[in-house]
Amino acid sequence: MARVHRLVLLIDRFTDICGRGLAWLVAAMALLTAAVVLLRYGLELGSIAAQEAVTYLHATLFMLGAAYALKNGAHVRVDIFYQRFTPRTRAWIDSLGAIVFLLPLCAVIGLGSLAFVAQAWSVHETSADAGGIPAVFLLKTLLPLMAANLALQGLAEVLRNALTLAGDTPA
Repeated sequence: MARVHRLVLLIDRFTDICGRGLAWLVAAMALLTAAVVLLRYGLELGSIAAQEAVTYLHATLFMLGAAYALKNGAHVRVDIFYQRFTPRTRAWIDSLGAIVFLLPLCAVIGLGSLAFVAQAWSVHETSADAGGIPAVFLLKTLLPLMAANLALQGLAEVLRNALTLAGDTPA
């Protein structure tokens, strides 16, 4: 059981570090959006690359932040029922949800996106817009990274729930 505790803590720590780092993207996105608006409407200057950078930051935040949201219980669920359940019942529901829905979905997204991402990397896919960011292949790489990151945190959740069901609680 101690090894399972350590593994859950290790995955949680990784997810926390990633999530806290990603939180800084919100500030960067807000500043960049303000700059784009000021340039466009204040100075009548436009930048497709800056606009695309906001999209890239937004995509990175949400794709890689999904695991952090899962860890902190920020995903959608029907809380009106869930809050009334015992911790043991919650552990069963969360475990079954992760095993039946989350982990298979991560596998489908992760494996299904590999050819798509590999093709983008093979041609170093760039923006379709002149002056755009020449790194669409990096943006597409977020798909399998999101799947792997979310699956890793899903595994931690299943293990944490298994500990609860076994009468143990992680540190």
